[in-house]
Amino acid sequence: MRIRPLDLVAPALLAALLVGCGGAAPAAREPAAPAGPAGPAAPVDTATAPSMQPEFDAPQEEGRASAAAEKAEEADASGAPALAAAPPPPASPSPAAPSAGVTAAGKPEARRSVAGAAPAPKKVSAPAPVAAPRPAAPPAAVAVTAPEPQGSESYRDYGVNPVEDPAKDRLSTFAIDVDTASYAIARRKILDGALPPYQAVRAEEFLNYFDYGYASPTAGPFAVHLAAAPSPFAVGHHLVRVAVQGKRVPVKERTPVHLVYLVDTSGSMHAPDRIELAKKSLRMLTESLKPGDTVALCTYAGSVREVLAPTGIESKGKILAAIADLTAGGSTAMASGIDLAYSLAERTLVKGHINRVVVLSDGDANVGPTSHEEILKTIKRARDKGITLSTIGFGQGNYKDVMMEQLANQGDGNYAYIDSEAQARRVFSEQVGGMLQVIARDVKIQVEFDPSFVKSYRLIGYENRDVADRDFRNDKVDAGEIGAGHSVTAIYDVELKDAALRGAGAAPVVVRLRHKAPLGSDVAEETLVKMAPGAIAPTFDAAPADLRFASAVAGFSEILRHSPHARSWRLSDVEKIARAAASSKGDQQEFIGIVRRAGALAGGKTDAVAARGAD
Repeated sequence: MRIRPLDLVAPALLAALLVGCGGAAPAAREPAAPAGPAGPAAPVDTATAPSMQPEFDAPQEEGRASAAAEKAEEADASGAPALAAAPPPPASPSPAAPSAGVTAAGKPEARRSVAGAAPAPKKVSAPAPVAAPRPAAPPAAVAVTAPEPQGSESYRDYGVNPVEDPAKDRLSTFAIDVDTASYAIARRKILDGALPPYQAVRAEEFLNYFDYGYASPTAGPFAVHLAAAPSPFAVGHHLVRVAVQGKRVPVKERTPVHLVYLVDTSGSMHAPDRIELAKKSLRMLTESLKPGDTVALCTYAGSVREVLAPTGIESKGKILAAIADLTAGGSTAMASGIDLAYSLAERTLVKGHINRVVVLSDGDANVGPTSHEEILKTIKRARDKGITLSTIGFGQGNYKDVMMEQLANQGDGNYAYIDSEAQARRVFSEQVGGMLQVIARDVKIQVEFDPSFVKSYRLIGYENRDVADRDFRNDKVDAGEIGAGHSVTAIYDVELKDAALRGAGAAPVVVRLRHKAPLGSDVAEETLVKMAPGAIAPTFDAAPADLRFASAVAGFSEILRHSPHARSWRLSDVEKIARAAASSKGDQQEFIGIVRRAGALAGGKTDAVAARGAD
């Protein structure tokens, strides 16, 4: 689930975070001259977003980093829609408060290599054009009826995947992702009366928020489910769904876990939707544990504090009492807190057990005297020892999504956002098995499109999970982990040739899934699944309900993130599709209302805006 996490948090953004928290800002590097058109925009900080460049690269992440530059250039060369430039951000009111906006710095994109066990690297090209800097408020073309309560929130725009020609590049490779925070953040904003900024929308986290009821594997850790149907959004196109369902593990069979709760108790966490909701979340998580599990608790604010040494769940009352005593106030020193959390985790580090730090914060952190490079090194060292890290986000107004997502990515953990007690129950009670029981590590997916049957394809989402095709079998390249019961859904927008529609010949789509065992062995296993001709439904209405509902979710995310490929897609169509396909599950029924609410906020204009970054 990783992609160069903290190295994407550029020095200037970190400086802004530090200044906002009263800390000393690290010196920013001199930006390098671009080799071509700008790549995906850097994080949007609605209070401070100076120009920024990636600070450093982690060796394990080279596959993802190299995967960055190849892909976007081919989009440029293939004539993908250019994205309109936007007005520059407003002038900064003072030197201490840099202007808001989106910078042009971002993750490079890499073209993929040809099929084979050891593909040769392709030529790395310049990125495709993307939106120029602009304020993060919703575009004027979508008449939002309530102001966006963003404050000093920050998000990163990873761009939009281009259309690919399988005759030139038949492979699509990405690391698995089970994060869900982006959908929860967007839902909160919509319910609060504002559309989310497009930079906050990560399509894969919308898709993976929902349980589609995929069948569990009969053997091994995964089941792969392939299906396709004519697209309800574009004539002549099909939507291909690639779904991976992880096995479910009964609680009594679960591996023992040793958790360290690291809680941000700084002043920014004082609001009821932060510290009090965090405490409720921890109580739920604690109640989900079983004999043999342990919990430690530490906090960080102006200083760090060990609240509870590693304690067996048999002393649950002592753990719950320590949680109940937590209060918020003071400044923020996240780095020192992370150091203490890992120190506590090492006390109960047991080979063959799950060892995890769980960070609960709004992400608005002064790292203190330690640089972000040092935080990255600390997280990587702990990860190599077998201590993973997950992040749980709270609050709004000053929320730092970039920080929270990338800490979890680097820590081999997952990232969720909690905006209500119901959401806390969903994450820490109903779906807690995915956090507590890892079933596979370094999971990569490679989808091959046969040019004899496929004219073009485009992956919706996973832009910051891209892996170079040549690194699919490079087991030194870090990828994503998947927990018990987790499912992963990817949607491709494809154009099929007549031969594929007739069901003639070989499979038009082949999926390879590569992973390592959850503990111990670094030997990777590979699974291959071919799409049967009968998996392509003759009409959209004849497709399985799970594919139709996932199509609605994909369409919603494409519209909200202002995808240039979804300019004619309409929220009214999304609502209609979701209403017809939704199961009785609460999250799917709620989705229908969220889409309807978004349409109302759009003031009657329910299609995607003309271009990303257009005001």
